[in-house]
Amino acid sequence: MPKGDIETYHQDGQWKNRREGTERPFAAGGTKKEAIAVGRAAAAEDRVEHIIKNMDGTIAERNSYGNDPRNVPG
Repeated sequence: MPKGDIETYHQDGQWKNRREGTERPFAAGGTKKEAIAVGRAAAAEDRVEHIIKNMDGTIAERNSYGNDPRNVPG
């Protein structure tokens, strides 16, 4: 069963990480840099995309750690 992408985001005064399709974060607290490191590790382990958001909710960065359909050899 494929796992959802990982999202690092800011909410209620905290940086958090959650999997796509879930409401509950699996990690919360610390600095943005620390939250990104936790999210990156989870995305790499699950071989999914890591979406990093700014405090205002806009996407700052996306990194793929799995089979990226946009990166097809050819």
